[in-house]
Amino acid sequence: MSVEQLTTISPITNKPIVQRQDLSDADITALPRAATAAFNAFRKTSLAERQNIVKQALQLLEQKKDELAKELTEQMGRPIAYTGKEITTAVARGKYLLKVSGDALSDTDGEKEQGYKRFIKKVPVGPVLVLFAWNYPYLILVNSIIPALLAGNSVILKPSPQTPTVVEQVHRIFKEAGLPQNVVQYFHCGSFQKIERMVKNPEIKLVCFTGSVAGGLAVQQAASGRIEVRVGLELGGKDPAYIRPDVDVKWAAEEIVDGAIFNSGQSCCSIERVYVHESIHDKFVSAVQDVLKGYKMGDPFDLDTNIGPVVSKRAAQLIQQHISEACQRGATNATPDNHSFKSPPSDGNYVAPTLLTNCTHEMAVMVEETFGPVIPVMKVKDDEEAVKWMNDCEFGLTASIWTKEVEEGQKLADDVEAGTVFVNRCDYPSPDLAWVGWKNSGKGQTLSRFGFDQFVKLKSYHFRDYPK
Repeated sequence: MSVEQLTTISPITNKPIVQRQDLSDADITALPRAATAAFNAFRKTSLAERQNIVKQALQLLEQKKDELAKELTEQMGRPIAYTGKEITTAVARGKYLLKVSGDALSDTDGEKEQGYKRFIKKVPVGPVLVLFAWNYPYLILVNSIIPALLAGNSVILKPSPQTPTVVEQVHRIFKEAGLPQNVVQYFHCGSFQKIERMVKNPEIKLVCFTGSVAGGLAVQQAASGRIEVRVGLELGGKDPAYIRPDVDVKWAAEEIVDGAIFNSGQSCCSIERVYVHESIHDKFVSAVQDVLKGYKMGDPFDLDTNIGPVVSKRAAQLIQQHISEACQRGATNATPDNHSFKSPPSDGNYVAPTLLTNCTHEMAVMVEETFGPVIPVMKVKDDEEAVKWMNDCEFGLTASIWTKEVEEGQKLADDVEAGTVFVNRCDYPSPDLAWVGWKNSGKGQTLSRFGFDQFVKLKSYHFRDYPK
């Protein structure tokens, strides 16, 4: 296959901003081979050595926050007021994983018996291929690279072509932190055929993919001919929120708007559909309108901007299609007047935050992933109906319930089909909890002490004293 130039298009201006060279045929063989050689040495290092390297790398990552934040805003369009927070959150998440790594990777003793010693050891799986998305690249990457390295694996990274410099920065940081050569490598690629060949390489032992359902299915299919390789998938979401009748409506509206349109709604765990008890529906909608009036959409390098562009023209078209189709089927566009929503910069991929009411599950905006700044609202008569509609979806990443009666919220949470259920919070992958998708939202898990599990395999040791 030919080697092409990959071009990153700015979502702010729709002009080229970064160019990188595509993966070569030789790289498809050379990278896994080098990763295996590096792994065979690195796996013999002590956990303490690996912890020290990760600690140094996290410190360096934090020191580069301003530089990395500027690159993120340029390449994926999130307002500069918020991109630095991704770096500090990634560092905090990495520090938590570092803190629990000793317990998470410790041996498990077997039953005590005179003359015998038995235990289970967690050993690294080998070279790990990490294919990760553009929307929160540092957060997504920390989920995999930190436990992978702490467990003693080598890692090959493939970023989205939208945010290509992330891997270069991370590679440089770990090298400076003292990581041995080729324990972390990276490549740029825009062709799934080449990625498929990498997945099929027998030296790759685990593939971690974050992206679309279609992309996850393609990766899983590519790996299907190999028994040894594992596949972890973090895919889409259509995350619901249910507003019970006892809430403070103004507070709930502020939380829901933030959870739905932060990062222009481009998060797998954004709120993408809202079910509101009929008794407070109108008050809630009015409160959401008041909140939206205070948002500013515009130049993401303006510190006052809350909403920047979406990532591409194609993404903007899909979002607008969902809005138009919903309105054609009977939804009402209840978005309040806001000057910045009507006059964004002309060159970028701007989609105004949109509030839709009278929504139903006959509309794509309520059942398909929109991945944009849209708040579709549907009226429900009680808890039972709310849970029914929350579960009526192919996805199951997160869900949220908003209520003063926290115990009632917890009871409802048991019936909600999602990997994470929040009460009075949303859109927050807590590092001490397992991040796991149900249904078509994925398989495998990251974060928490269980986030190390996919990066190790179990090896049992059974020793008997010499009998003579």
